[in-house]
Formats: sequence, structure tokens, C-alpha cells
Amino acid sequence: MPANPVSVDFMASDDLPVRIIRSAKRQKTVSSQWKQDRLVVQVPARLDEKTERAMVEQMIQKYRQSKARREASTTSDALDARASVLDQQYFGGAARPASVRWVSNQNKRWGSASLHQRTIRLSDSLLHTPGWVQDYVLVHELAHLAAPKDGHGPLFQSLLNRFERREEADQYLAGFSAGYRAFAREQGREASTGGFDSDED
Repeated sequence: MPANPVSVDFMASDDLPVRIIRSAKRQKTVSSQWKQDRLVVQVPARLDEKTERAMVEQMIQKYRQSKARREASTTSDALDARASVLDQQYFGGAARPASVRWVSNQNKRWGSASLHQRTIRLSDSLLHTPGWVQDYVLVHELAHLAAPKDGHGPLFQSLLNRFERREEADQYLAGFSAGYRAFAREQGREASTGGFDSDED
């Protein structure tokens, strides 16, 4: 076994699986990515042990910080705060939702708004979509609260058209839904999410 193997696997202090790959082609740069259920850090093979350890620890720390930011952005508190910002931006605060949160039991729609309780619920399937797509679904539901008597009528449509990437978001959700259903069929499961909206009185 070589004294300095090309790759080394180890567990970081918080049980994070890490693989170091020493590349002869790399001269100075270090990179990392989540791959095959572990953080893969690529380093120049010529590094001494102390420098390599410091660079790998720096990549592990960056990964932890990025993960913490991602997890913080997926809480219902973060979603509620985001809805408040979007309400001000697109409707001047007219929607005023009482609460906004992620749910895991919303199986046939991306989002729903209760006009009576003034609550918004978003399917946690949307956590796999970009932030601007999540924003679009939020704006859709906020528009229902801002125009509660219009359903999907002309006032609602004009409010929703304020979202600059509406057409792009509709296309994204249609493709995401089709891909989700295809994956579910492949796995022998019934697709859980495929619609867009259903609103309660």
C-alpha cells in the first residue's frame, strides 16, 4: 500500500463522511462536492500533510456553513418571513397571511390558501425546486388572499402577472411534475404531487 494513497476516506468530527482525492493534475486549487453520500474534497497531490489537513478542514467548514444556511431557509419560520417580503413587494401588504408553513401531507397540489383562516400551506415537494419557483407558488397563494372574491378571475390573474417569471415558473412546475410522476411510476409508487392549486373558502 503506498505511503500517500490517491484517496482516503474518513469521518469528520460530526460523523460527516469525507473522501480526500489527491490529484497529480491539480497544482493549487482545492474543490469539494457532495457525491456518493459523502463530501469529496479534491486536493493537489503535492501538498504536505499539514497544508492538506488545513485545506480539507476549510472545505468541511464551508460545507457545514452552506448546509446550515440551506436548512435554515427550509423552516416554516423562514417561509413565513419570505411570504411577508413577497406580500410587500407584489401586493403592498394587502394579503396579510396569518401563517405560512411547509406541509408534508399536501399530496395533490403545490400550495393552498385558506381564505377564512388566512393561512397558506406549501407542499414540501417544492423544497426540491429553486427559490424563485417557491416564490412563485407563494405569490400565487398570496394573490388569493389579496383578491379573495376573485377565484382565478381577471383580478387574480393581473395580480399574479406581477411576478416577473410567471411563465417560466409555470413551465418549470409542469416539467417538474411530469418528471416526478415518471420517477414515481418507475419506482412503482403513485405520484403524490402533480397539481398546482386548490383553495379553501
